[in-house]
Amino acid sequence: MATRLCFSVEYRRSGEQLVVTLFRLGNVPPRFHGNITLVELRLLPDDRRPRQAKARGTGPNPEFNDCFIFQVSGVCVPRSILSVCVLSVEQNGKRHAVGRVLLPLEGELGRAGRVLWRDLEAEDDTQCSELGDVQISLSYSPTLQRLSVVVLRARGLQLLTDAGVCVQVSLQIHTQVVKMKRSCAVTGDHAQPHFNHRMTFKLRVQHLDEACLSFQLQQPTEVPSEPPVLLGVLVLGPFMYARGQQLQHWMDMVNTPQEPVRLWHRLSRAT
Repeated sequence: MATRLCFSVEYRRSGEQLVVTLFRLGNVPPRFHGNITLVELRLLPDDRRPRQAKARGTGPNPEFNDCFIFQVSGVCVPRSILSVCVLSVEQNGKRHAVGRVLLPLEGELGRAGRVLWRDLEAEDDTQCSELGDVQISLSYSPTLQRLSVVVLRARGLQLLTDAGVCVQVSLQIHTQVVKMKRSCAVTGDHAQPHFNHRMTFKLRVQHLDEACLSFQLQQPTEVPSEPPVLLGVLVLGPFMYARGQQLQHWMDMVNTPQEPVRLWHRLSRAT
């Protein structure tokens, strides 16, 4: 059963205030019942420092009853996304990500004050998707206007041959592919390849909300003239291109300049 968050969102136009009230969590996994539960809130894409709330108790259904006010104009609020990250903290201070809620505010403001229940998107690094997963590190330097990508490794790939695996990464702005780079084919443990392949792309700050990264995991064919076999795809970017953890990874990169942000992502089929 999914962990759920109970909260409300209200926009007060007279004061240009977004009011978020946290009530409680439901169905917290048993392994976290004895830990302290924290919640971090951000209003994407501009909020760099999270607001934090601590649960008043432990167990499967901890309560909060905390209220947060974000100052945001009526023009910007429909384009904003409320990010709520739930963390479980052990006595030694070690943190575990329980999951996230990403709520686009467009369409929610007409239901001011209504209590919402949303399932958390679990951040489970132990289960592979049907096509496999890939671990990516992103960092951005505003000073150098440079986007750095490290394709670290993959797991659970559904391979057809022993020809190895390579990764193709494309930087796209709107519908135009600006730059495309490809790693060498990695052989050895084919289903769990370690790439550790670093790529850099020139990207201006003003294009961060318009650009995305497209990843393709490919397997070369035995005939060089034939195109490679596509094993799975992934898109990381802003709200224009991505949702869920793929969107959050991009926003975390933007909000923490110079710092690498590393996450596992599930591969999808090409559409």
